Amino acid sequence: MTRNFDIVVVGTGVAGTAIAKGCRAAGLDVAIVDELPYGGTCRLRGCDPKKVLRAAAEPVAAMAQLGEVGIFAEPAVPDWRAMMGFKRRFTDPVTPSKETSLADAGIVMLHGTARFVSPDAMAVGDAVLQAGHFVLAAGSRPADLPIEGADLLLHSDGFLDLERLPRRVALVGGGYIAMEFAHLAVRAGAEVTMLQRGVRLLAGFDPDLVDLLVERTHDLPVDVRVGTAVTVVERTADGYRVHADQEGRSLRFDADLVVHAAGRVPNLGGLDLEAGNVAAGKRGVEVDGHLRSATNPRVFAAGDAAASGMPLTPKASHDAEVVVANLTGRAGRRVDYGGMPSVVFSLPPLASVGLQEEEAARRGLRFRVNHAVTGDWFSARRLNEPCSGHKVLVEEGTGSILGAHLVGPHADEVINLFALAIRHGITADRLAETPFAYPTGGADVASMV
Repeated sequence: MTRNFDIVVVGTGVAGTAIAKGCRAAGLDVAIVDELPYGGTCRLRGCDPKKVLRAAAEPVAAMAQLGEVGIFAEPAVPDWRAMMGFKRRFTDPVTPSKETSLADAGIVMLHGTARFVSPDAMAVGDAVLQAGHFVLAAGSRPADLPIEGADLLLHSDGFLDLERLPRRVALVGGGYIAMEFAHLAVRAGAEVTMLQRGVRLLAGFDPDLVDLLVERTHDLPVDVRVGTAVTVVERTADGYRVHADQEGRSLRFDADLVVHAAGRVPNLGGLDLEAGNVAAGKRGVEVDGHLRSATNPRVFAAGDAAASGMPLTPKASHDAEVVVANLTGRAGRRVDYGGMPSVVFSLPPLASVGLQEEEAARRGLRFRVNHAVTGDWFSARRLNEPCSGHKVLVEEGTGSILGAHLVGPHADEVINLFALAIRHGITADRLAETPFAYPTGGADVASMV
């Protein structure tokens, strides 16, 4: 059976849903397809459930820190099963709500794996979909790991749906997923080990602030091992044994659960891109500044599926706006990822926007660096949180903020002020003279610039 549409969208996450609805509102015939439950990674298997579970860890962290000054005698441990029940209040309604919304918009919904059968057609099961344009917004999946016994690892999706948290948890990876899971699991009472192949954790963030967070993570305590490549995972009588190599030295770690927290890659494997004449690399579909495929003009890509920008939810939302504009008669809209913040939702959080110091220097920019460790500032001391600091890059002459990097209480919110400044050209002087409410995290900004 062959069906004809103006637009076929693959993926029902942030980007895919917004693109389908935007194109349908412009009067186009739209179909959307997903091989997983409708809703996408962020709402169902990533950002939202992670942040909900973090809500249970936040009071535990606060009680532990304030317990050090005698306010709480015995910090509580959250009930993991109750945490999961609370999380499902957010995730369970997503799929039915999404499907109702799409149906109400007049969008044809298909369930299954989409694959190209030619540059101008896709198949979903027995149905062949021909369209003027295709949009690939299939999100991401856990990366493949070159580890013997990799099939024994629980993927990050599964960790966010665990019915019971085991006592000993080993996390393979050293990026934001591993760091966030470590802070969550240790606050929930687990013994946590992080095993990172590289010599640094959180490679995409400012190294000086990462060092502060890693020191804090050690103190929780989390056993953090860098330069430690996992080679084999095997099942034992009472759990799992992880074998690793650290500079030629063989190490072993016993655990009740081993989690794949080593990052995600674009979910493009089942699309048969070659049949669609769609070029892609490790970062996703190769696209131009309009998010159009570099090799097939019928195809656009957005969100994690596109090899452009960082794999972030705000980026997916921005991509959706660009694709809709280019598909509905407003051709020429280009992406602009300036001022796109990213956050590691550890406790405390680590946040970044704009250029890092090394990149700004490599570009030949002239700038000053305002860098300080601020555990003695009021905003940190009132929570007895020693891990606090910032690094802000300000261009000489113009006063433009080139980059801002924060760790500590409220960093995940304060970073948005710097994102606003970078995005809209608000100089450091103008930011510093803005009266923010006191005492709040925002009130610290004047002292950071």
